[in-house]
Parts: sequence; C-alpha cells; structure tokens
Amino acid sequence: MQLILIGATGLVGRAVLRLALADARVTGVVAPSRRALPAQPKLQAPVVDFDRLPADAPWWQADAVICTLGTTMKVAGTRQVFRRVDHDYPLAAARLALAAGARAYVLNSAAGANASSRIFYNRVKGELERDLEQLGFASLTHVRPGLIGGEREVARAGEGAALRILRVLGPMLPPRWRINPAPRIASALLEAAIAAAPGVHVVASDRLL
Repeated sequence: MQLILIGATGLVGRAVLRLALADARVTGVVAPSRRALPAQPKLQAPVVDFDRLPADAPWWQADAVICTLGTTMKVAGTRQVFRRVDHDYPLAAARLALAAGARAYVLNSAAGANASSRIFYNRVKGELERDLEQLGFASLTHVRPGLIGGEREVARAGEGAALRILRVLGPMLPPRWRINPAPRIASALLEAAIAAAPGVHVVASDRLL
C-alpha cells in the first residue's frame, strides 16, 4: 500500500515512520513536512507550506493517510494558530487525499476529544473528528491516546512531571489513565491504516498500553 504520513517529525509521527518504512506491506511513504527529512528507502518527503498545500501534487494519490500533526498552546502562541495546526491542516490534507482516491484516514486524536467540551484543546480535537467524519472516507479511525510516553525533541511544560508520577502510580491506576507509549500508538495507527476497516472507529487509550 501507499501511505501518506502527516506530522512525521513529531514523537508519534517519527515512530509511525519507522514502523511503516520497515513494514513489507507498505510499498511507499509520502511524508510532507515543513523541513527536509533524511533520505530513506521507500520515503518521499516533499517540503511543503501547510498554508498552501499543493493540490495538484501526484503524491496525494495514496491508499491511506495517517495524521499525527499537532502543536501546543505554548508553541502556537494563540488559539487561532493552535486551531490552524491541529484542525485546519489535518482537515485540508484529508480533503486533498480523499479527492485523489484515498480510502482510509487515521487520526492521532486525544482521549478527551469532544466537540462540545469547554476545554479548548479537547474541543478542537473533537471538532476535527466531527469534520473528518463528514468528508466520507470509506474508513476513518480516531486513535485517542492519553498522556504519551517517549522522548520528544522539545519537552512540553508539565508533561515530564506528569509522566514521572504516572510511571510510579501506573499499576494502581485504571487502564484509561495510564501512559500510552508512542510506539504502541504508532502501531495502532499503522494497523488501522492498513486494515482500512469500513466505517468510523475509535481506539481508546486503554487499548494503547
């Protein structure tokens, strides 16, 4: 299969890329990014401006899309920029891939995703899920991790302390509150893309341990 990976430079995206390039079922990966990626077999990594995605690029022709793109309020600076990165960019990529024939879209969302949430982060994630469902992919999967375990290129404020606490308390906590390792999330994303089960599906955090 031919796979598009949006967000290949993040913690989960890097893990997806490693798995996909090593998987014999995946014939090629296109990973559009804002910066150049190291050359690897099976990888095409066009440098793009997500505000001006090239609608006529031939690499939109793929079997499935995995999206792990996301930012934080600290990096984004404003709610407007955060929404653009976490909602508008993934949705724009989905529309272009669907128009080019993609059957499956798999989103790395969040455990609290809810379009009606009073929490801005959760509301944006929920609105993206809702808007993706309206596009009409043959297969759509929302993977909803909780706190993600792994080494980020840029540390997120407060996340390190939370991870340390949860590592200690993990065995005593309900499954849905435990740390979700990035490789486990990546595996769930890739398997959902390859399986492309018809309909809309949700993979909850307790399945990502």
